[in-house]
Amino acid sequence: MSFSISLTINGQSRPVILDDPRVTLLDLLRERLHLTGTKKGCDRGQCGACTVLIDGRRINSCLTLAASLDGAEVTTIEGLAESEMLHPVQAAFIAHDGFQCGYCTPGQIMSAVGLIAEGQAGDDPERIRELMSGNICRCGAYQGITEAVLEAQRTLAEREGSTARKGTTRKGRDAA
Repeated sequence: MSFSISLTINGQSRPVILDDPRVTLLDLLRERLHLTGTKKGCDRGQCGACTVLIDGRRINSCLTLAASLDGAEVTTIEGLAESEMLHPVQAAFIAHDGFQCGYCTPGQIMSAVGLIAEGQAGDDPERIRELMSGNICRCGAYQGITEAVLEAQRTLAEREGSTARKGTTRKGRDAA
């Protein structure tokens, strides 16, 4: 029995027909939609290589049934950059060598984006390491990953502050 769901993936509405209700989001992304940036690591939710954002929250896509996501917004590593401009987390990972072999990098980056968006990162490296502990890097690039998250968080906070100040300035001018 086939059934249809609708997902918004990286900003694009995608109708999907599922022949099997047991298809995971990870398999749907990689095998059916050819979005191979999300990696299959352990397939048990223990390594974090498959981390994506669902409605802004980070999840392990290997544990999530696609059928349960009808109407959801999915963001994968392919959807972070805007045109040629890298997302601040992607740029920070490059600047701080937050990767070696690169296999875990998409999941690490997606987890970092979610962590920052959740407002939980703070400026404590130990807290970041704890909150990113669901993402394993077998190469041991944890120092660079932590530094990248800290830098990206500062960059995003500065952008947000700059945008808020511009909005306040405009309102002030409009009122005068």
